[in-house]
Amino acid sequence: MAERNVLGGELEPCGTEPLTGFYRDGCCRTGPEDLGSHTICAVVTADFLEHQRRIGNDLVTPAPAYHFPGLVPGDRWCVTAANWLRAHLDGQAALVVLASTHERALEIVPLEALRQHAVDVPADPSSLSD
Repeated sequence: MAERNVLGGELEPCGTEPLTGFYRDGCCRTGPEDLGSHTICAVVTADFLEHQRRIGNDLVTPAPAYHFPGLVPGDRWCVTAANWLRAHLDGQAALVVLASTHERALEIVPLEALRQHAVDVPADPSSLSD
């Protein structure tokens, strides 16, 4: 059975440049080994990266032992639901790709909070024009 996103559809890839995901497969899949719930596909911003550094989660400095290249604004990365929620509550949330955010994120973060920061483009973008 395919893994689901927060919208109820099939979980879509989050990013491959850099290669993200707890399992480093480009998706925000999760499992019993993923104690941090790396389930939110974030498009990181400078404010979000600085916020994460301040709370002790350095996402900028490379950590080769964990196949972590270090992030720059605009990168897509599977972040932990708890840290994203903390950033949201502090007014520093990263943007979110809902189609690539695993449904298990909803165990920690309300869907409405994710929707407030969504950057998804619908399958038919003509609906965006008036």
